Amino acid sequence: MRAMRIHRYGDATEIRADDIPLPVPGPGEVLIRVAATSFNPSDVGLRRGLLREILPMELPLTLGGDVAGTVVEAGSGVSGHTSGDQVIGRVHGATADYVTADAATLVAAPRTIPLAHAAAIPVAGLTAWQAVFEHADVRPGQRVLVNGAGGGVGGFAVQLARHAGAQVIATASARSADLVRRQGADEVVDYTATTLHEALDGPVDAILHLVPTSAAAAGSLLPLLAEGGVFVSATVPIGVHFVARNDTRHLAALVELIDAGTVRVDVAGSHPLTDLALVHREAEAGRTRGKIILTA
Repeated sequence: MRAMRIHRYGDATEIRADDIPLPVPGPGEVLIRVAATSFNPSDVGLRRGLLREILPMELPLTLGGDVAGTVVEAGSGVSGHTSGDQVIGRVHGATADYVTADAATLVAAPRTIPLAHAAAIPVAGLTAWQAVFEHADVRPGQRVLVNGAGGGVGGFAVQLARHAGAQVIATASARSADLVRRQGADEVVDYTATTLHEALDGPVDAILHLVPTSAAAAGSLLPLLAEGGVFVSATVPIGVHFVARNDTRHLAALVELIDAGTVRVDVAGSHPLTDLALVHREAEAGRTRGKIILTA
């Protein structure tokens, strides 16, 4: 099978298509035929070796942390997933034709969207879910600022905060503003044209900081919080800083909202797996917005 791998850390030219043996599922695992994976900004750091201390990996490394696909074989002791099931989840090594995964980390894919599009959900959706409901504990009537609403996590965060009953203020560039409004933002601030300090007409109860700024830039937003407000960061260590964990309860609940039509999955672009290096280069050049999927 094909697998998009790196044999050493470096720039996007290190990504190459290798022909490797089909993996065999071990006890508790399933083999998935990949429909699609998706690109996450952290993939760049992983490829460059910047995350070695946090996420130690052996080289050669198959990239890709999201999967949407079909179970084709189950290892011993697996219950709940059988051949033919369409599933999604967070995995290691999904930029390939097939991938093995712990069956307990997977949930049924949404029924109402194309299977490939569901690859946009796991990492971004879980990050947004935990930011909104666990760390910010968003409540009805609160004012919530989503800083970085034009990204994959931001799109889910806007929708989930709105679902929680909040008034949502979102930052996005002009090219993303219409989409962010359709996702439910009550107000969109074009960060390229003005500052949040100038744009906001009062304090907010929560800030969801989803952009990779410096700690100083993130800290400059703290005065925008109301007394008792919470600053939640998925990027820099300011306020409540967190790294999303794999939680199938949260993922399954998000799938339910998607199938109910409460949350939409917006895919900004689709590429074949072999375009992975191109997608990395586009992201590093700042030309990527929203969720990009890569189809097997």
